[in-house]
Amino acid sequence: MKQKTAIITGGSRGLGRDMALNLAQDGVNIIFSYHSNQNKANEVISEIEAMGQKAAAFPFDANNPKSGQDFINKATNYLQQENGSKNFDFLINNAGTGTFNLVPDTTEVQFDEMMNIHLKSVYFLTQAAIPYLNKGGRIINISSGLARFSLPGMSAYAMMKGGIEVFTRYLAKELGKRNITANVIAPGAIATDFAGGSNKDKEKADLISSITALGRVGKAEDIGGTVAFLCSKKAGWINGQRIEVSGGMLV
Repeated sequence: MKQKTAIITGGSRGLGRDMALNLAQDGVNIIFSYHSNQNKANEVISEIEAMGQKAAAFPFDANNPKSGQDFINKATNYLQQENGSKNFDFLINNAGTGTFNLVPDTTEVQFDEMMNIHLKSVYFLTQAAIPYLNKGGRIINISSGLARFSLPGMSAYAMMKGGIEVFTRYLAKELGKRNITANVIAPGAIATDFAGGSNKDKEKADLISSITALGRVGKAEDIGGTVAFLCSKKAGWINGQRIEVSGGMLV
């Protein structure tokens, strides 16, 4: 049986790392991007290879939308060398960071950075990847609970994630004829290094826990399994949907 391949942006740590490991556990080969820490990327490659799967990592700067084309070129050239084909099966747009500023304090530079990282780069990296997605492939975009509920200071970030949710529905509509599905996963508050790691602070963690039905802050390990499920045969009829993975935050 031919092994499938996933391309994941931002796979060297946090949520992306857990996505990569969950997919590798399901027998999927992994190509992922990293921003600058090649040592962390190499650690993830070693973890995946220890499971018996192939793995490779290439740099990608999400703040530079043109970098996405270069990343896809490197990924597909690698696939050509390894498999004799540039095609792959799953695209997970995960790379990102956050900025915390109230609306009156948000600068144009900060706004543009959020737009480049979370909207423009995702759009054009996906555009570059679409020709190489196998029939029956899957696209999974990562949004945020903040596109549903509003917490002060995250407006620019959340706006872009709202745009990604609209983009995903259009992908589902336009790629349906190739039997490619497109869905969104929207994590709630996760205790990672995202946005400076503020969700790890006890005061904020206590607040998040108090407004979450399951009574705690999310962990990176809470997200990857849902991505793996959406890439499985069992999820083949899920399309154009937003799945919030937040433990019941602000339900």
